[in-house]
Amino acid sequence: MNGDTASIFWVFNIFIILLSIAGAYCILMTFNLIRALLGLEILMKAATLLIILAGYLTHQSGLAQAMVITLIVIEVVVMVVAGGIILSLFRHYKTIDTRKLNQLKG
Repeated sequence: MNGDTASIFWVFNIFIILLSIAGAYCILMTFNLIRALLGLEILMKAATLLIILAGYLTHQSGLAQAMVITLIVIEVVVMVVAGGIILSLFRHYKTIDTRKLNQLKG
């Protein structure tokens, strides 16, 4: 790696690590389902950034772009389905706090 590539690598690595920590914190430390969903979104953005970095470093940007587009489509579908489930839970139980959703069966 030359100097320019190494500096880009470390900057991207720092952002990926920070996004991963922030996303994991949002998922693990909250009882609000919307915040957990936002944490999942942040984690997916970190994975997207990691794929872009890997494509840049391996000089396979076409493959990385295809994988990122696929990941974005999957991410949108997951967010819409999870948002629908959360909306349905709110309509039925009038809360999105996981501590108060103890009447769920399944």
